[in-house]
Amino acid sequence: MTKSTYDFVVLGGGSAGYAAARTAHEHGMKTAVIDGADELGGLCILRGCMPSKTLIESANRFRSMRRAKEFGLRAENPAVKTDEIIERKRKLISEFAEYRQEQLKDGRFDLIRGTAIFTGPNSLVATAKDDGEEHHLEFRSAIVATGSVVSKIPITGLKEAGYWTSDDVLEAEELPDSIIVLGGGAIALEMACYFEGLGREVTLIQRSDQLLSGSDRDVAKALESAMMEKENLAVHVGTHLTHVTKHAETGRKTVHFEKGGEALSVEADQILEALGRSPNSAFIGADAAGIELDDSGKISCAPDQRTSVPHIFAGGDVCGPHEIVHIAIEQGEIAAHNAAVDLGFLSEPKKEIDYRLKLYGIFSDPEVAMVGMSEAEAKEAGIPFATDTYPFDDHGKSMVMGETHGFVKMMAHTETGEILGASVVGPHAVDLIHEIVVAMHFRCTTNEFIKIPHYHPTLSEIWTYPAEELSI
Repeated sequence: MTKSTYDFVVLGGGSAGYAAARTAHEHGMKTAVIDGADELGGLCILRGCMPSKTLIESANRFRSMRRAKEFGLRAENPAVKTDEIIERKRKLISEFAEYRQEQLKDGRFDLIRGTAIFTGPNSLVATAKDDGEEHHLEFRSAIVATGSVVSKIPITGLKEAGYWTSDDVLEAEELPDSIIVLGGGAIALEMACYFEGLGREVTLIQRSDQLLSGSDRDVAKALESAMMEKENLAVHVGTHLTHVTKHAETGRKTVHFEKGGEALSVEADQILEALGRSPNSAFIGADAAGIELDDSGKISCAPDQRTSVPHIFAGGDVCGPHEIVHIAIEQGEIAAHNAAVDLGFLSEPKKEIDYRLKLYGIFSDPEVAMVGMSEAEAKEAGIPFATDTYPFDDHGKSMVMGETHGFVKMMAHTETGEILGASVVGPHAVDLIHEIVVAMHFRCTTNEFIKIPHYHPTLSEIWTYPAEELSI
């Protein structure tokens, strides 16, 4: 047993945790990082953003090969080598992970490879993974950045039939010929498009009445329409999942559900459960520290990232409200900054996070991206606004590319003209949205925006059309 005292203790070495630890060290705080994952690096690097986008890139390339004839080209007998796709992914992710591991082990802070549980508001016990040794830590301030885990949604027969999660897909060297994807959020959509891009038969079943619950309905409908046009992808929304069965002889699996009062079923070789992730807060001893959790297990946080215990902060997926890497990093930095101010290491104003520029992207086909307010949020806030859209099927560059699904939408304040938000469904949406992020950062109005030169023909110039209609 060892005993140590720290200014700042970090639970979790992912994006939020590393950002907090790095910032704490920069401000002179004695810092420890505790991480008990099988491999260091965090969700984004190991099982989230980077590996999934690597697979999706392969699917996108193969999708282009399948469409070669449209462009006067011939790609004879294209083939998918899933084992080579996975090997490429492993090589890339190994490089990303090694860099993060080097950062965590470079001596700026103490790294304890183990699991942590609070024993009080200023103490915890970390149990080492390798030998089970207990480390008793006293701390003046701390941050919980333990991430999230795959949600366990109770569906009769699902466990007995067997299913994949996104973790399984990321390591699958062989893919089933057909798959049922349960869910309609980012993970479900991206994985469905990965399978579809490689020529598999895909059925996506979403419980709510639209894809991407919480997004503007026109965005969800445009994505749904584009996906439904794919010859080997079916989409069902507004469903109630009842049960799952497995054929004893063939091993094929059937998902039974209700839609519009009708009982339906779909059969496939495999099921992907992509119904979301839950905060990883169940085993940190939150009660002992006095940390309040909501019904979903999320840690309740103020805009300065403080939990219900003022000297304990939280960041990343464990607290939300947006499970996005760049937000997790900012939350970690803000938490460490405020802890440094509290403890006298820094004589600067405390910071709060601002979600005015919240940014969201989905690497589906077509891609989807959003920034700022949704229409529902603007209405709820009582902000007078107007929106305008322009379709990709009437835009020169997207027509040349053969990518004509979707549209762009801009939202502006009707009195000041300030751009409040924007959405894209279409080619390179996640890249295109950043022009509006920059404009909104400087509180650009539509009148100012239309004065910015846009090269022709480019995808970016499509933004000028809604901006012109909204200018005042």
